[in-house]
Formats: sequence, C-alpha cells, structure tokens
Amino acid sequence: SSDSDPLNQATAAHNITLLGGVDRAAFAVAFADRLRSAGVDVGLPAAGTFARALAAQPPSTRSALYWLARVSLMHRHSDIETFDRVFAAVFDDAGLHLDPHSRRNAPARSRTVDDRFAPAPGVEALLHEDGGGLPWATLPAAVGVDEDDSPLGIPERLPSNLVGIAETPFEDLSAADLELLGVWLESAFRNWPARRTRRVQQQPHGRYVNLRATMVRSRRSGWEPVHVVRSAPRYVPRRVVMVCDVSQSMQAHATTYLHLMRAAVLSAEAEVFAFATRLTRLTSVLTHRSVDVAIEQASATVVDRFGGTRIASNLDALLRSRHGGVLRGAVVVIASDGWDSDPPLALAASMARLHRRAHRVIWMNPRVAASGFAPLVGAMAAALPYCDDLLPAHNLRALGDAFDTVARAGRRSRPHGVRLAISRA
Repeated sequence: SSDSDPLNQATAAHNITLLGGVDRAAFAVAFADRLRSAGVDVGLPAAGTFARALAAQPPSTRSALYWLARVSLMHRHSDIETFDRVFAAVFDDAGLHLDPHSRRNAPARSRTVDDRFAPAPGVEALLHEDGGGLPWATLPAAVGVDEDDSPLGIPERLPSNLVGIAETPFEDLSAADLELLGVWLESAFRNWPARRTRRVQQQPHGRYVNLRATMVRSRRSGWEPVHVVRSAPRYVPRRVVMVCDVSQSMQAHATTYLHLMRAAVLSAEAEVFAFATRLTRLTSVLTHRSVDVAIEQASATVVDRFGGTRIASNLDALLRSRHGGVLRGAVVVIASDGWDSDPPLALAASMARLHRRAHRVIWMNPRVAASGFAPLVGAMAAALPYCDDLLPAHNLRALGDAFDTVARAGRRSRPHGVRLAISRA
C-alpha cells in the first residue's frame, strides 16, 4: 500500500478518481461485509462513516483508499492484520476495475483509462459469478433484465387481492372474494364515532382546571397548589345501529351486507337489524366466532329473505319496539335501494321520527353509483330530506368512503340538508 506502484503513479498522473461513478454506499457496505466475514467487528455506523469519507475525500490513489477504509472501519489494533489481508485479497488482483454495473449514468471514459483499469486475468469470471464480484459492484437494474440471461430475480409486485376487487361490484364477487372482504371488514372498524359526555377526565393539557383534584394534591406540598390538575371532556364511543335491506331487489348485496353487519357487531358493538317484509334482529346471531356459521345462521333467521320490501313498516316497528331506545343519539345506517311497497307518506313519517331521535342518519344505496342517478323513486324521494348523507355502497372502495363518513359522524353537528356523495364506477 505505497504510492510507488505503477497503478498509483498512472492514476495520479491523470488526476483520476479511483471510484468515479461507483455507488459509494454499496461499496462501503460490501467491503464492511467482507471484513465481517473475516472476523472483523465492523458495524453499519462504521460503514456509513466510510461512505461519507469517500464522498468528502474521493481517493485518487490506492494508498488513499487504504487509509480512508482503515481509519473509518478499524477501531481495534488487533484487527489491523486481518484488515490488511482482506484489503490485499480484494484489490491486489482486481486492478480496481470499474465494472459497468457500478456506474450510475456516469460519463463514458476514454479507452486509455479503461485499459489502464482493466481487470487482471481470472477476475472477469469472478465478476459474473453468482454471489461473487468486487464489493462495490451494484446490482443490475430490475427493469429490462431478461430473467433467462441474469441469475438475479426480483418477484413481480402485484396488487393485493383487495386492491384487485376494489372497483368490482358486489354482485360480481365470488365466494372467496366475499370471504376476503369479510376479513377486511373486521379490521376496517377502527376510527369510530364518539360522543361527548357530561363527565370530565384528567388530562395534562386539558382546557379546564380541576379545582377539587388540585386542592387534594396540594396537601402534599403544604397546601400550596404547586401542581395544577387539568381536565378535559370525556368522549365515549357513539352507538351505531345498522338496518339492512335483504329483499329480492337487494339479493346481490345481501351477503356483503351480512358481512358488514357482523364486522360492526364484533368491532363496534353495534346493533344490527335486517328486514324485507318484517324486522329481524341479528346482533346476537352474528357474534359467532365462525364466519360461515354466523352467515348461515343469519340467513336462516331471516325467514322473509329475498321477498318483498316494506321499509316504512319495518322502521316504524323498530321505533316502537323495545329496541327503539338504542336509536336515541345513535348513528343510524340504512342500507337499501329505496324500493318500497309502503306509501311514501308512511316512510316520510317514519324517517322524520327517526331523524329526531338519532344523532345522524346515513343511507347507503348501491344505485346511487349508477350513471344519471336521481332520487325520483317515491320512497327514496320521501326519505331523502331526513337523511344526512346518501352514499353509494356498490363496491369495496365506496364502502371504505362510507366508513370515513360514519367515523366523522360522531362529533360533527347536524348539517343543513342532505349531502349526496355519488361515486361513479
């Protein structure tokens, strides 16, 4: 490692940087890995120091490269002998060759310089050997590499199954897709609406001063209020009630909505009901640990499944039943296409009563996503003035948007008029 060898003299004469165009980070990490393989204790911080040293003072001679590596990577005198052996094994026969893969769009060098840095005999085979090569050799680009010609392979990054079915309508989903959708729904209920209670709780950065707690704590400091206890309003999860239509017109979405109701029961302790011509409570049925058993039991419990539709009668039955108390201050989610055999005036009366009792009413209608949709059906037109949000629920992406709307429904005040959110397929 002296400056008297012909390689250093030729390099210094032409003022050429040894590692020009080389990936310095890959060079430092690979050389540190060689040292670790030989038994030298070299960590990643030392490799980072070596890479920064190469950037601050690019070596123009082999001696400069040796001392940069030794000062940056060595911290024990007993490892110097091993370091010299590894450095000599790596660079003695290589001639500091700069292979094409080590350059990142570096300018083309002259033939004289390339010949001067040509590898020694036998090194060319080492460069192309699987797992071999010099420590600064950068991996070839993943794009445009023929798998038959290169031993390096990168698995293709395909979208997940959920992303693949995000825009697929629910009626086109297979049984496997529905099972995958049910698993996702159970993990999707995270940010749930909350309501402010009349109680307060202690918080270090609360808005109010808790005088009682401050006086109690002052007993520890001679009745001097050294520590001021602050408090803030306490929020608890707001109750969510889901009422889903399982009539004949909603047959394509019924299974998906059963998965949705089961996820709401397990994750948010929601109250769920299904209806066609009569109202059926499914909260206790959908709590089964097995998804298949829960869906099967729910399907067997709803005896009027895929029959007619009586939205007004079922909403009125819910309001008059012993479960009507759960609607007070709750976020009510109605999933239906709005086709009703009851008179529109009856539905308007039931929706008005529900709107006064609930905190927020959200209607999910899969037909909203259709091109040119307009709420012209009598039942939908009668119910729309009493809905805070009208959302599409025809695919997975629209269902995710509905989750966001429900999560924001906790602390926001009731808006003036309905918000119609139409997502085009």
